[in-house]
Amino acid sequence: MTQTPPPATEAPAAAPGGRRPLPPLARLVGMSAGLGAILVLLLAVFILPSLKSGAHDLPIGIVGEASATAALEEAVTATAPDAYDVERLASRDALADAVRDREVVGGFVVTDDGLEALVASAGSPAISATLGATATAVGETAGTEVTLTDIVPLPEADPTGIGIGGLAFPLVFGGIVPVVAFGAIFPRSTRWRLAGLAGFALLGGLLVAAVLRFWFGSIETGFWPVAGSMALGIGALAFPLAGLKQLLGGKGFTIGAMTMMFLGNPLAGIATTGAWLPSGLGAFGQVLPPGAAGALVRSSAYFGGAGGLVPGLTLLAWILVGLALYTVGTRPAAARSAAADA
Repeated sequence: MTQTPPPATEAPAAAPGGRRPLPPLARLVGMSAGLGAILVLLLAVFILPSLKSGAHDLPIGIVGEASATAALEEAVTATAPDAYDVERLASRDALADAVRDREVVGGFVVTDDGLEALVASAGSPAISATLGATATAVGETAGTEVTLTDIVPLPEADPTGIGIGGLAFPLVFGGIVPVVAFGAIFPRSTRWRLAGLAGFALLGGLLVAAVLRFWFGSIETGFWPVAGSMALGIGALAFPLAGLKQLLGGKGFTIGAMTMMFLGNPLAGIATTGAWLPSGLGAFGQVLPPGAAGALVRSSAYFGGAGGLVPGLTLLAWILVGLALYTVGTRPAAARSAAADA
């Protein structure tokens, strides 16, 4: 009697390239390890900059008689080592003008009556609070009276600056989502996709400025400059992402969007300014569109545009780069379309 041999166990299908796939347990362990590494990286990117943030080499001015300012500079250095880069100015008015022009973040004036600290909470609530705390500590040590003067205050309706400080995520959202949306409704028309991005950037700038002005009360003047700054920020995010998508496809868009979300967002320093972040990270964050847009909006909202030239040029450069990428990516697609029609 012939026995039927047992059915052979089916070997797992070979992976591309002729390699056999890893066993399920190995794949599970590998995927878990990879996801864990990504989680640690996200924690580092989003939390580490805040942990390491603080006052470092902040430009400040000091006014007073030579002997008094020398003693004050020593006291400030002893109270907050490496926190300030001190510059001596001729008068209190000169210091106040330097604060308004964003040449310094604040400063101290030594008088016969005591010590006056000049700050600009609209520039950064964190920095102005640190300057005030330093002045208080120096005054207590010297046994002198301390006066705090806010040269450029925040509006009464938003005394902590939350309105502008929270713009990082809306900026990134406003740059990423329209690329997907207009790409979906105009899959074959590059002209209408670009028109949609430009139109939404303008509309988004107006909407954000209107909310900040008429709803939140975060700005009291400079409605149109703030709207223009936000429009530039949204465009500086949207056009490069659209260009990467046109040139490299979905992978290019994904890489660009992840860079803006996971680097541009936490390193923007919009709530505190880039000067508050660790020096290298803060400078890098100001090169990316969210950081540059935040700096330009703050300059437009509270300082009459002072300090906004570099951020504005940075945003324009991103828009031009995005349009260049889009143009280069469109040419091969047009050539393929012409070849198919022929």
